[in-house]
Amino acid sequence: MTDRDRADAVYDKLLERAGERWVQPRKERTARILELLDDPQRNYRVVHLTGTNGKTSTARMIESLLRAHGLRTGLFTSPHLERFTERIMIDGEPIADAAIADAWDEIEPFIGIVDAELEAAGDAPLTFFELLTVLAFVAASDAPVDVLVLEVGMGGSWDSTNTADGDVAVFAPIAIDHADRLGSTLADIATVKAGIVKDGAVVVSAEQPAEVAQILREAAAAKNASIAFAGDEFGLTEQKLAVGGQLLTIRGVAGAYVEEYLPLYGAHQGHNAALAVAAVESLIGGGTQRIADDIITEGLQGATSPGRLQLLGVSPTVIVDAAHNPHGAAALVQSLDDSFDFDEWGLVLGVLADKDAAGIIATLAPAATHIFATAPESTRANDADLIADLVEAAGYRATVHPSLADAADAAREWAASAERRAVVIAGSIVLAGEAIALAEEEDWKSGWQA
Repeated sequence: MTDRDRADAVYDKLLERAGERWVQPRKERTARILELLDDPQRNYRVVHLTGTNGKTSTARMIESLLRAHGLRTGLFTSPHLERFTERIMIDGEPIADAAIADAWDEIEPFIGIVDAELEAAGDAPLTFFELLTVLAFVAASDAPVDVLVLEVGMGGSWDSTNTADGDVAVFAPIAIDHADRLGSTLADIATVKAGIVKDGAVVVSAEQPAEVAQILREAAAAKNASIAFAGDEFGLTEQKLAVGGQLLTIRGVAGAYVEEYLPLYGAHQGHNAALAVAAVESLIGGGTQRIADDIITEGLQGATSPGRLQLLGVSPTVIVDAAHNPHGAAALVQSLDDSFDFDEWGLVLGVLADKDAAGIIATLAPAATHIFATAPESTRANDADLIADLVEAAGYRATVHPSLADAADAAREWAASAERRAVVIAGSIVLAGEAIALAEEEDWKSGWQA
């Protein structure tokens, strides 16, 4: 059996478990198996991130900046775009197949023990995400890494990742999402997310609504943690468009950084970069030491954010962005206006059934000339007809395409038929992953030089 076969077998075993959306508000069972493994999550420093939008991009920037400091890094994010090993990165690369398979071999003897204990207590077995979190902690310890950048799966206080103690707690913008699990108000959601703040930690946060900021301040005070907010203690002071990205001037918590290049589109990515810089300043120098010029340049220039305003094709231009909730959709619309110079956009849209499809459509549809309704390849997907119905209910029109390949063909043909047209594929992280694979397979960048 090859290492890839071994890794794929691990994923198959994970898929036999209760799915990623099956979330029970408790972390004790993850803590139990980690205890049997001698708590590998205690073997490195941790930067822990939560929020509604921007946390994955911010996590990737933090990881790149830490790696530029010469540190060995781990990064745990979710979900993946193409292959599950993308979720666990070691030194900027998806974990090796052999490493993930070896980590599974370490934890497998203890899975049965914990499952049996749970069954005896009348509880369900360990889930997909609980075991994936354990895998990430073990793999990071085995690497070994100096710092693990850790993205919450859902919420914060009871999430499996909260079995680690974050030296720095990072809050991306908080909005309404997963209301069925986290609560229907911003205050409810912020309270759950604030649970990642640990005793004596450092907290850095994006700008937040007043009620959210108050909850975060109270959580920090209760844990004797310092807290800094974008707009107050740090922030993005200027951004300029540049070829393939933007030039940023950032006021950090420890110093200023002038016209640093970030190879990502979108005003929101500039704000994510400022949050990432503040987090790294807080971890490395306790918020008092400025990041050296060569290090911040290398770290920001090395940042990537797959599936977020990512250029997939030219002639015609095709952009992909996950935009899987209204907040993300609003950021996408703003970025299309700020970062690109096209008169008309064709929107290929597919949304999962557990997302606010109507809200996403209400935000994206006004920016599109033609909407191509489709469906991600997922059992959780809304079908293309339903998406088209929602588009029409919002007062717009859509054509129906049963698969992404069909929708992309139609959209690219539409865009190529007139000047100053482009295509954006959005609405789902699953759809974004499919689009990246399809663009590579069909070579949508043929003849293009970066």
